[in-house]
Amino acid sequence: MSTNNLFSPFNLKTLNLKNRIVMAPMTRSFSPNGNPTDTVAAYYQKRAAGEVGLILSEGTVIDRPSSSNDANVPHFYGDEALKGWQKVINEVHAAGGQMGPQIWHMGIMDNHHSGWVPPVPFEGPSGLNRPDFRNGVSMTEKDIEDTILAFGKAAADAKRLGFDTIEIHGAHGYLIDQFFNPQTNLREDIYGGKTLPERNRFAIEVIKEIRKQVGNDFAVIMRFSQFKPSDYNYKLAKNPAELEAWLTPLVDAGVDIIHASQRRFWEPEFEGSDLNFAGWAKKVTGAPTITVGSVGLSGDFFGAFAGESSEPTSLEELNRRFDRGDFDLVAVGRPLLSDPNWVAKIKAGKTDQLKGFSKEALAELVLE
Repeated sequence: MSTNNLFSPFNLKTLNLKNRIVMAPMTRSFSPNGNPTDTVAAYYQKRAAGEVGLILSEGTVIDRPSSSNDANVPHFYGDEALKGWQKVINEVHAAGGQMGPQIWHMGIMDNHHSGWVPPVPFEGPSGLNRPDFRNGVSMTEKDIEDTILAFGKAAADAKRLGFDTIEIHGAHGYLIDQFFNPQTNLREDIYGGKTLPERNRFAIEVIKEIRKQVGNDFAVIMRFSQFKPSDYNYKLAKNPAELEAWLTPLVDAGVDIIHASQRRFWEPEFEGSDLNFAGWAKKVTGAPTITVGSVGLSGDFFGAFAGESSEPTSLEELNRRFDRGDFDLVAVGRPLLSDPNWVAKIKAGKTDQLKGFSKEALAELVLE
């Protein structure tokens, strides 16, 4: 099996990648009080040294009092946290890598199992994080305005620190996705609406503020998902026309690359075609896309959190779709979480040395 095409360069604005493999963002919760440690820096540096083309950080929250439900999720604001991120990007660059933070607001959340809660209630479009589950407050227009500015400030700080890109987290039932979703956005003002394009408004304003802060030449990625953590079969866009009406305005607002999250990359997005989510996103918008979802392993990420182990699997189907032009980049999660040298092993054809994945890898930052 040849993976040569996955090791071709990719260039777009501030991104000059040596290969098409992206480290997917994965929440790790190893940043006490929101501050990334030296071990966090070493964790990312090891993946850069292991020949990952682009590293996307774990989700890192913006400057809003209830943007996080976990005291150990990193912040992307405040002197101490930004000092930690400065060390991260310096070490990644020294190892020959490129990296962007995934900037995030969780929105309405379940309370964390640790018992920690933010100093003010969770905020979202309508106080809901899934149908019939209310655990926070509806944002005022001033809250929305301040949140948009906080996203822009985080992006500006990322550029100032020397990061090569940023990713906006607009997936998986978090704040931006809560605005997209008619089950959690019940607003009757300009940020609500009966159609998906109407409910795009908050995301579009976030993207425009970020673009204003970083300029036109800085690469901006945005992550989307159809599924929700409470419903893996949910689809915001029921067909290609609805997908185009959803994503095209966001690309027009300033998104350069669409990160199309699904649980298993080989599953078709709509009936009548074997194109996956990333394939359809590229087809309807023309924008470059990242595919993701159980690449290189049996089982999916959510199963891993439930304690399920996974074994290495063939990349033949991934290569077939990549060579067909369905997507431009491939995000890999758990294989890189448990093995910083996964990319180098794939490149060298050392598939016999690939590791499986077990829940124990979630309990540490694996450095070797």
